[in-house]
Amino acid sequence: MDDLEKAILLNYEPSAADPGLRAQAMAFCEQAKADPSALLRLCLDRLHRSPIVAVQFWCLQALHDALLLRYSSLSPADLLLLRSSLLSLASDCPLPPSSPSFLRNKLAQVIAALIRLEYPTLWPSPFHQLLPCLPSADPLAVDMFARLLAALDDDLLSQDYPRSPDEAAAASRVKDSMRLQCVPQIARHWFDAVSLYRSSNPDLAAAALDTMKRYVSWIDIALVANDAFIPLLFDLILASGSPEQLRSAAAGCVLAIVLKRMDPRSKLALLRRLRVSQVFAGPDLVLKLATLITGYASEALECHKTLGSEEIEGSFSLELLEEALPSVFYVMQNCEEVDSGNVVDFLSDYVSTMKSPSQQQVAYLGQILEVIRVQICYDPAYRSNLDIPDKIGREEEDQMSERRKELFTLFRSVCRVVPDGTQLFIRNLLVTALSSSEMNVEEVEAALTLFYRYGETVSEEAIRTGGGLLGELIPMLLSARFSCHLHRVVALVYLETVTRYMKFVHENVQYIPHVLAAFLDERGIHHPNLNVSRRGSYLFMRAVKLLKAKLLPFLDTILQSLQGTVAHFTSVDWMSKELKCSGSEDGSQTFEAIGLLLGMEDVLPEKQSEYLAALLNPLCQQVKALLLDSKVQALGESSAKVVTLQQIIMALNALSKGFNERLVIGSRPMVGIMFKQTLDVVLQILVMFPNVKPLRNKITSFLHRMVDILGTSIFPCLPVALKQLLVENESKDMVDFLLLINQLICKFNTSVGNLLEQIFPAIASRSFVILSNDAFSSGSGANTEAIWML
Repeated sequence: MDDLEKAILLNYEPSAADPGLRAQAMAFCEQAKADPSALLRLCLDRLHRSPIVAVQFWCLQALHDALLLRYSSLSPADLLLLRSSLLSLASDCPLPPSSPSFLRNKLAQVIAALIRLEYPTLWPSPFHQLLPCLPSADPLAVDMFARLLAALDDDLLSQDYPRSPDEAAAASRVKDSMRLQCVPQIARHWFDAVSLYRSSNPDLAAAALDTMKRYVSWIDIALVANDAFIPLLFDLILASGSPEQLRSAAAGCVLAIVLKRMDPRSKLALLRRLRVSQVFAGPDLVLKLATLITGYASEALECHKTLGSEEIEGSFSLELLEEALPSVFYVMQNCEEVDSGNVVDFLSDYVSTMKSPSQQQVAYLGQILEVIRVQICYDPAYRSNLDIPDKIGREEEDQMSERRKELFTLFRSVCRVVPDGTQLFIRNLLVTALSSSEMNVEEVEAALTLFYRYGETVSEEAIRTGGGLLGELIPMLLSARFSCHLHRVVALVYLETVTRYMKFVHENVQYIPHVLAAFLDERGIHHPNLNVSRRGSYLFMRAVKLLKAKLLPFLDTILQSLQGTVAHFTSVDWMSKELKCSGSEDGSQTFEAIGLLLGMEDVLPEKQSEYLAALLNPLCQQVKALLLDSKVQALGESSAKVVTLQQIIMALNALSKGFNERLVIGSRPMVGIMFKQTLDVVLQILVMFPNVKPLRNKITSFLHRMVDILGTSIFPCLPVALKQLLVENESKDMVDFLLLINQLICKFNTSVGNLLEQIFPAIASRSFVILSNDAFSSGSGANTEAIWML
């Protein structure tokens, strides 16, 4: 082993020497590259003499770099020597069988680089010189020729990679010359190599097919789509004993032929001649050839879209397409490896071609609905993760939401084409889910999701009147109790779907008890999962807004059912981890729903006062108890008592949203007195804890509501409230304060003049303090927008 070989080994094995010695080795290797001509001869000599793989690889890499970077520095004699030596290494005296694949690939890459630079002008016949003569050729030479074609495709010819203008021009030059000179011989070589080695050396036969697949897109299609090649390819695909890598390679070639760009009539003739339908018979084979089947179906569809209006070609293209569809459906339902996005795009295109679907097409649309149902089902492996969402469950939910987007687009397309068939499909799903205890969480969730999404495709009029099967499906939904109803994803989509079809109930009031039961029992607000319960509260509030007066006969029932929920809202441990992670709904929507019901003038005055007192008095008593208990200790912003006080104020605020000034001050003054008393209690919080920002924010929001409904009767409360809101407030607090002042001015005009005159000095004083402290702040916490508003 000489010094160069030692240096090369140190270059590739950095852990074998100290950094100083390795640096010397790298410098020695770089020095050997100084003279391109000397380097060329050195590398060719070592490639023939050295048995060390690392040395051989370094030499090939150095030759490749020299061609790419210093080709112009090589003399004609050097290049002549290089050509003959590379030809020898690739054919006459090939690398030994024990040589690793990466070494052979590197040799192929070097030859491909030289072809790119010199073919056909300076090196007119590299392919004829390298093309193995079968059956006498050495299998190593056949392998090397396949690697050369693959390397040339990767580095120059393939359009799958971005190319520079110079590279694109070189690719066109090489392709044009190959078409004129050697492509027919190469195609013949592929056929001979596959025929010869399919049994004795399947890997070598598969390598030949792989290179063929790469070149089909730009060679004459007749060279491969002919009476010799097509039977051979399908024999490899269909033969029961065919090695899997050989079957896959043959299928790849057929797919490349199918995808070959050409005019629609030529493509249709090609597809008919291929008879790909041979592979549709066996389910196992269909799964193995999923990519071929979906690609073939897409091309048949493209032909049909172009030629469908023509009598003969249109019927032929439709026949090919519909012949492939059952296999496409089977692939979508059973093959995880297939690109579902491409298949969904294909199915969407197929549905878009339908105007008045035939009976057969209606059947296919039913199969598409089944494909959608299967694809939107969650994996049962994540069932527990989705019930009580952890990181894995949330990720699965996000991924499924993304996967479902295109599927729902396809679903809407099917709904538009066959609305009655879609309703019948959903009906069968619901009937099965309700009658079978074996239908699992994922299947029930998918069925309800499809029913929910169907609501997006029908008019409000159809929902109100129960058009089609909706008059049967919606009542079935309202009374539904699934065996897996306690699971979070089922309960959530059930409530969303009930809400989606609420306008049907608005027109058919006999179903109101069913709706109330759905929201008020364990399927909704009383569901054991907090996420479901809170979402149920929000959706129930939306239902109340829609139905409102129609719910008056059920007021007692509703309030009795919500009694425990109301009490639980203000007594729960709000610092628990479960509640902190429960989502955007905070449960106060239950109070808003109650307020909407109690705020109706149709409620008898004495009943209204009784119900309202039953809600307000416990909340006020709880505030007083918390304040009394807190006098002896300071409250931190995150303490449990502060959080509880916030929840109480939120509940009061939400409750007040159902009332208006005309009712509170005009027709039902007793209601106004109760809200005024409640405000007095809430302001005690502000008096005792003016600096606790979360409480200050909630109280400010409550004051806005009280200004809206109490009118001028709020005036006695304002001096204390405004004074306390100015205590040590900062720029953002002052902006909130000024918004409240603005509301007072807009609502009461000059009636608040005296109050504003009294409070103005304090406002101006505090504003100047804020401006002097913050006006020139530039840190990350500076609230410049708030400052400018001042």
